[in-house]
Amino acid sequence: MSIKIPDYYMGRDRKYADELTDVMRETAEETVDKINQLLEAFGEERKVNSGWRPAAVNGATPGAAKKSKHMTCEACDLDDPEGDLDEWALAHPEVLQEIGLWQEHPASTKGWAHFQIVPPKSGNRVFYP
Repeated sequence: MSIKIPDYYMGRDRKYADELTDVMRETAEETVDKINQLLEAFGEERKVNSGWRPAAVNGATPGAAKKSKHMTCEACDLDDPEGDLDEWALAHPEVLQEIGLWQEHPASTKGWAHFQIVPPKSGNRVFYP
C-alpha cells in the first residue's frame, strides 16, 4: 500500500531529466516517504494524481500556483474522488504534524488531496492557497 518514486515522477523524470536536480531527487524521496506514512495511517491505497511538475507541465496545469511546491518535489496530490482521505486528514491533524505534512484545504481540491512537506506562508497545518 505505497507509492513508488516512478509513480511520483509520472515519467517526467525522463522527458524533463535536465530539470530534475539531485537535490530535487532527494526531496522527492522524502515526499514519497511521508506520503506513504500518511497512506499507512489512513489505511487505504491511493494513486498519485500529480507528483513532480517541471515548469512546462506546471504552466499548463489549470489552477497551478506559479511557484508550486510540485516544481520542487515538495508536494503530492493523491486521487481522492469521494473526499474521504481529505476528511480523514482534517480529523487527524496530529498525524499530519507527526509525519511533517501540510494539507491544502479540501474546499480547494475537489477530487484530489494535496499534501506538502513544507509549511505554507500561513504556517497553518491546513491551509488555503
